[in-house]
Amino acid sequence: MTKHARRIALTAIILLLSVVPFVYAGAERPAWIKGAMTALETEIVEKYGEGQRALLQRGMQQVADFWRDGDGGREAFEEFVRMNFAEDAEMRDAMFVRFENLLEALDGHMNAIVLAFHRQVDLEDLGPYYPFDEVFAGYAPAAHITDDFFANKLVFAVLLNFPLTTLEERLIDGKKWTRRQWAEARLAQRFSKRIPADVNLAIARAYADADNYIAGYNIWMHHLLDNEGRRLFPPKLRLLSHWNLRDELKANYADREHGMDKQRMIVKVMERIVDQTIPAVAVDNPLADWNPYTNEVTPAAVTDSDIQAPADMKVTNAPEPDTRYRMLLNTFLAARMVDPYSPSAPTHIARRFDEDREIPEEQVEEMFVQIVSSPLVSRVAKLIEARLGRPLEPFDIWYNGFRTTGAYGPDELDEIVSKRYPTPDAYRNDMPRMLEKLGFTKERAAFLAGNILVEPARGSGHAWGGEMRGQKARLRTRVGAGGMDYKGFNIAVHEMGHNVEQVISLDDIDYTLLRGVPNTAFTEAFAYVFQEQDLMLLDLDIPVDKTDEAIKALHDFWMMYEITGVSLVDMKIWHWMYDHPDATPAELRTAVMEIARDVWNSYYAPVFGEKDVTLFAIYSHIIHSQLYLPDYALGHLILVQVREQMTKAGNIGGEFERMARAGNVAPDLWMENATGEPVGAEAMLEATGRALDTLKE
Repeated sequence: MTKHARRIALTAIILLLSVVPFVYAGAERPAWIKGAMTALETEIVEKYGEGQRALLQRGMQQVADFWRDGDGGREAFEEFVRMNFAEDAEMRDAMFVRFENLLEALDGHMNAIVLAFHRQVDLEDLGPYYPFDEVFAGYAPAAHITDDFFANKLVFAVLLNFPLTTLEERLIDGKKWTRRQWAEARLAQRFSKRIPADVNLAIARAYADADNYIAGYNIWMHHLLDNEGRRLFPPKLRLLSHWNLRDELKANYADREHGMDKQRMIVKVMERIVDQTIPAVAVDNPLADWNPYTNEVTPAAVTDSDIQAPADMKVTNAPEPDTRYRMLLNTFLAARMVDPYSPSAPTHIARRFDEDREIPEEQVEEMFVQIVSSPLVSRVAKLIEARLGRPLEPFDIWYNGFRTTGAYGPDELDEIVSKRYPTPDAYRNDMPRMLEKLGFTKERAAFLAGNILVEPARGSGHAWGGEMRGQKARLRTRVGAGGMDYKGFNIAVHEMGHNVEQVISLDDIDYTLLRGVPNTAFTEAFAYVFQEQDLMLLDLDIPVDKTDEAIKALHDFWMMYEITGVSLVDMKIWHWMYDHPDATPAELRTAVMEIARDVWNSYYAPVFGEKDVTLFAIYSHIIHSQLYLPDYALGHLILVQVREQMTKAGNIGGEFERMARAGNVAPDLWMENATGEPVGAEAMLEATGRALDTLKE
């Protein structure tokens, strides 16, 4: 059985064993609870004064919303409220501090266990991994904690004494809250659902399986043949979909001889992955040659790996059996298991926007449509056509010619990077210097670098933060046998931005309940701030003038135009899955392709002159990140606002620290404190307009 087949079988078994009935355990309150609340209100207000009435009413209501017959009868409920209601500030303060400290310790140690269980699957230098390693990676040791905290009534102690706020309260009233009030709101928010441990475990397993599937989805590029039988890519080039395929496509704008042939071939590979006509034998296999145009496969005629062909290997063009969409469907079914236990946000879509992002979906979509329908798009597209000297093709959605690399070509950049960073340790040892170049003081650069570990990833790379003060963040990126290449460095700098934010917003925060940033779009913006400085960090300083700044603004806009389309596709896919919960993988495949075509035809075909393109469905995030992609698009909008503030202040490092210390408050409040304006598309559109006017001068 192949590795992918084992993954598929494992997922099916896990989901089969773990599924629980779709019944909301909170639908029925005990019949006696209203009478108990009335009696307790009279008793406690008489004892502690009228000033306690409002707090008591809200607290008891919050407890009642989650109390079940299994938690005890009326006597147990009344005794609990009497014993745990914080009637004065001293008890309330003690409860807050204790919960904050102990939850930090709990989160940190659980994070350490998860890291240990993921090591074999996540890290490249630890050798092969086996089905039992995947089970460890899919295991969620914290899955039972909230369940346990309901059982031992610690959750009820929080809900009795701290407010469980609505999105509207956080967006409107939160502007007047103190930092302590925000921390209290986040404490209660942590326990806003009562999800059974079995459901949490099933979700973790399904998500881990999708992660593993994507992490192993490589294409051996030297084994791609065009219609003339040419091998356009060098030996041993093994690219992960979609990240490395996309980045290779971008890099080939510099190849004047074969660049377009390579780009068109990569597009064909992407299309085959999306429509699942890719031969299964072509996935992560250097033992077969594949013509993606004709879809013909043959035994490899050249050797560029040490992998030996198994005796029973059959080289046919039998397609991957909708595995991609089975994985997506599994993550949807897993996420949907939470719906019955989340009455205030009864879909994964609502949880992503109202709870995770704290920006309503309608507001996000409005910002995205504002970008993709802007008349500025056609102006930028005409400029790209003029620079390319030809009409646009669909792959030019990834045009990177607005990014200045000076006189350095991709091969030269690879050579510079590989010499400087032959190992992960070499990168780690250079981090203090890089952070100082970004404007952090020598002491702060040493502190930040000392709290980040660098490890070689099997996949394209990611950042993994700590969960308690002093716990190191992890920077994971690919480092080949010949050292890190430029793509790996570019990714590593991006992940370093995540890591620095993770360290500052944990170790330097006033309340650990506010650690992090408002949502992942903000940490993506921080990461982009670092990533766009990668050439400077290599000491390849390129003089910047007014024209260069305009070019950078157009680069941001074109990237935003691309990722916004992908985000809209991701959002529409989730709505389709909720509308068709019984769909098969094949039906989902058809729907995803239709959605990708519709978004393209609405906002991109008028610009590119070609209809029915499905490239926006290639993003691996669609399969394994559960509606994460809108965070990237939001991150681009936030980046422009953050960067302009940093430029105005003249110091990336100092402003980065000031902003990161704001922690996890409402997005608009965070942005207003950071830049003076709420989150929006206006800053990017204004910057793009100025850039186009500058280039006309």
